[in-house]
Amino acid sequence: QVQLVESGGGLVQAGGSLRLSCAVSGSINSLFSTNVMGWYRQAPGKQRELVARLSTAGTTVFAESVKGRFTISRDNAKNSVYLQMISLKPEDTAVYYCNTYPSFISWGQGTQVTVSS
Repeated sequence: QVQLVESGGGLVQAGGSLRLSCAVSGSINSLFSTNVMGWYRQAPGKQRELVARLSTAGTTVFAESVKGRFTISRDNAKNSVYLQMISLKPEDTAVYYCNTYPSFISWGQGTQVTVSS
């Protein structure tokens, strides 16, 4: 069974930075290296939304709200995907998750990002 483990969240002041990591483990075979990977977030009272995605060819797509501030990368050898976030804003506060895009793996617990003003 494939598992997703996100880490790297925390409490940061507005304007600060964080780097999130996601490790994919389990019966992944070639799952990680052959799928688009994405980072999603869910703020309190809101639906989960896609923040960024990265194809196996290196093509990236970002939500308008994070363009120019977030960077997504992956390490296929480590079955890991990363989200570098800079110039964080209070509206970035959410639980952040990784998954394939479209998502088809059971969601992990996510990692909480809280940005104070």
